Amino acid sequence: MPSLSSPSSSPSPSSSLPSAPSRLARDAVVTALRAAGCVFAEDEARLILAAAGTPDELAAMVDRRVTGLPLELVLGWAEFRGLRIAVEPGVFVPRRRTEFLVEQALAHALDASVVVDLCCGSGAVGAALAAALGPVELHAADIDPAAVRCARRNVAPFGGQVHTGDLFGALPDTLRGRIGILAANVPYVPTDEVGLLPAEARDHEPHVALDGGPDGLDVLRRVAAEASRWLAPGGCLLIETSERQAPTALEAFTRSGLSSRLIVSEEPYVAVVVGLNHADRQGQSEPPRRFSKDSPAVPHGGAPPINQAAGHGR
Repeated sequence: MPSLSSPSSSPSPSSSLPSAPSRLARDAVVTALRAAGCVFAEDEARLILAAAGTPDELAAMVDRRVTGLPLELVLGWAEFRGLRIAVEPGVFVPRRRTEFLVEQALAHALDASVVVDLCCGSGAVGAALAAALGPVELHAADIDPAAVRCARRNVAPFGGQVHTGDLFGALPDTLRGRIGILAANVPYVPTDEVGLLPAEARDHEPHVALDGGPDGLDVLRRVAAEASRWLAPGGCLLIETSERQAPTALEAFTRSGLSSRLIVSEEPYVAVVVGLNHADRQGQSEPPRRFSKDSPAVPHGGAPPINQAAGHGR
């Protein structure tokens, strides 16, 4: 979905909407969204008109959008690697930039048979990995009951199981030493910077999914410290972070005994730290790798990106 400016809290324009979905209706919706500050008003109007079943529902959806509710929550879904991921209020909305983490997981462990999506939020990463890999044993976990409820909807088509609890404490012990891909989209916004995030994030997403502690890396360190006990030989841990935080993140991976590397996508910008569980290369670090928009890590199909949500944090 489009990258959005936060709409203003101006009076509702829904009373001016036509009673039937027509060209006139589209123009009225575009006008209302543009007046509210939506950068991609035409794209948003198309999605809202397609989702609304009745004129009353259309008016209600436009009202919610112009008063600041993120588009994904208005629609009830977010696009992620060609999948429609169900989202609901109080659950972190998956960012399209995180598709790069999925691509790197596939590049490093295409034969993985056990996949874990830790700090799963909506379960988008786990669902996307399962869709690409084919039949796998899929597990997801989150500390937030609302996220767990939402993730269950999204991983159910792939036979996934979702667990409630704090990081590895949520996982069944039978997964120790068996995980081929451990994807952890942990919160990494420093506490003092949460208030600087776009209003759509800070006002509508749980802070537990955004706040990574004083330097943004508290949860990353905890995951890295335990990961080697859960990874299979040759398994990989992948965590999204910022380039500013990358040196400290790499140090945490190396200290935990993982062979680590930083991989950076220039557009959309995202940094992913990858840790490999290789007994013969414990604690080694490799030079960073960079990808531009002209050199994708792993090409994939599906619809072209719509939501190019920017800003840092999960």
